[in-house]
Amino acid sequence: MTSENLNRRDILYPELSYEIVGCAFDVFNELGPGFHEKYYQRALAEALKNKKLRFSEQTGQPLKYKGAVIGRQYLDFLVEDKIIVEIKKSNNFSRRNIEQVLGYLKTNNLRLAILINFTNTNVVSKRIININS
Repeated sequence: MTSENLNRRDILYPELSYEIVGCAFDVFNELGPGFHEKYYQRALAEALKNKKLRFSEQTGQPLKYKGAVIGRQYLDFLVEDKIIVEIKKSNNFSRRNIEQVLGYLKTNNLRLAILINFTNTNVVSKRIININS
């Protein structure tokens, strides 16, 4: 895929998204299936570093109600202050996973998250859009 194909206006952050998902594939191609989620997360952090992408990991974000902090949410990754990346080790996307990521987007007033599943056979990703931002 060339960068010309990634320069679409109807997709949020196409080049950055492509790099992030590419990192997930690199991790799976190197490690393969069967590891705990934390190991995929550590490997993905290394892959993002190798691509020289700026990110924070396990960032705690306050959850507020009428200005009062009522809890904290922990994002797996926030890449380039634009895209939330949440990783799972599962063979499918659950409604709960999608709702969790939508909550992260809303709380952080961000537009895009990528939910990445490391399955028994490969990597599957899903772009989650915050239509209310």
